[in-house]
Amino acid sequence: MPRECISIHLGQAGCQIGSACWELYGYEHGINPDGTCGNPESSADYSAFYQETGSGKYVPRSVFLDLEPTVIDEIRTGPYRQLFHPESMISGKEDAANNFARGHYTIGKEILDRVVDKVRKEAENASSPQGFFIFHSFGGGTGSGFASLLQERLSLEFAKKNKLDFAIYPAPQTSTAVVEPYNSVLTTHSAMDHSDVTFLVDNDAVFSICKNKLDVDHSSYKELNQLIAQVVSSVTASLRFEGALNVDLNEFQTNLVPYPRIHFPLVTYAPVISAAKSGHERHSVPELTASCFEPNNQMVVCDPRTGKYMSCVLLYRGDIVAKDINSAIQTMKTKRSIQFVEWCPTGFKVGINNAPMTIVPGSSQAASPRSVCMLSNTTAIVEAWSRLDQKFDLMYNKRAFVHWYVGEGMEEGEFSEAREDLAALEADYAEMTAEGDDDDAGDEY
Repeated sequence: MPRECISIHLGQAGCQIGSACWELYGYEHGINPDGTCGNPESSADYSAFYQETGSGKYVPRSVFLDLEPTVIDEIRTGPYRQLFHPESMISGKEDAANNFARGHYTIGKEILDRVVDKVRKEAENASSPQGFFIFHSFGGGTGSGFASLLQERLSLEFAKKNKLDFAIYPAPQTSTAVVEPYNSVLTTHSAMDHSDVTFLVDNDAVFSICKNKLDVDHSSYKELNQLIAQVVSSVTASLRFEGALNVDLNEFQTNLVPYPRIHFPLVTYAPVISAAKSGHERHSVPELTASCFEPNNQMVVCDPRTGKYMSCVLLYRGDIVAKDINSAIQTMKTKRSIQFVEWCPTGFKVGINNAPMTIVPGSSQAASPRSVCMLSNTTAIVEAWSRLDQKFDLMYNKRAFVHWYVGEGMEEGEFSEAREDLAALEADYAEMTAEGDDDDAGDEY
């Protein structure tokens, strides 16, 4: 039974993560860069991510969009140029220039119909599309402005389909644009009701994982994207390979999102280990599970020990027995540093998949027979939002850079409206940890 997923890659960040992901899927399924199948006798199900053409080629179900041509031109001329359908590479002429308003109002509006048509065509070619993966950054103009515009359209046209969002969140230290806080607050506000689950990934955290775990001192975005691709691959593994406990895209929502607005889980992956060290590690299930709860394995800079967990999804891959997982989870529940909210007694959802992780040749990461990806909804992520809000306030109090947004047809009121929405989000998170059985808490939903 095919359950197709359509990947949508927006802006420079989305497209670069996209090329890392499709490279990894190719190695996992044995599909060559020109779309031909390398091992025809394998039993894996390609149809979730690839569409088979009449000539026996496999074409990814993906749409790449950037409002300026350079990044997509790299893919068009790169080693994977024959893999993707030429029509699914959509590039504009004029950049969104880190400006949410350009991506959302002026330039994004012109190209929106082309993208929606292509997405609709992909969905019609699938027999039972399960949902969409949207890859973008919060800080860029296309990634923030156009992504929220597209999400609004998708939630109108495909109301019942899942929309999972992988968003590159502005890192606390390494910023790549001055107006990142504006773009992030505006896009979070406008996509709040249109995205089902948003997985936040933060460059600072991934850089430090590369430095400390992979011993790559000066890592490039390529290494970062390969790590993120491993996470995306684990999330979708059960749609493509068989396993003892399959996890559907619907199940992520059901288990991770207690209230519609609290849909920003933390992502953790283990083992991230360099080839030099991998021979000296056991990678047992309890070790891997414990390392998922360590702050230095997380992909967002925040301390989970300060908050409480609402739910965790543990996705195991490789040579793993359910009995080991149960005992590892029991051990985790007894630890003092891992606290769950009192209204969530079980707290864990588990997926088990037989296919072990695959490593792209030439990457600094070592393969392991077992791996785990944890998606956890914790109240500690409010740290990340309050950091962002603080930066937004510093700039907005002086109305710095606002004229660029107003000049593109935005109203100044949208800034304060978006900021109030995020203040409400912070309050919602605070309410999650409030002790005692509040009878009023349920009225809001």
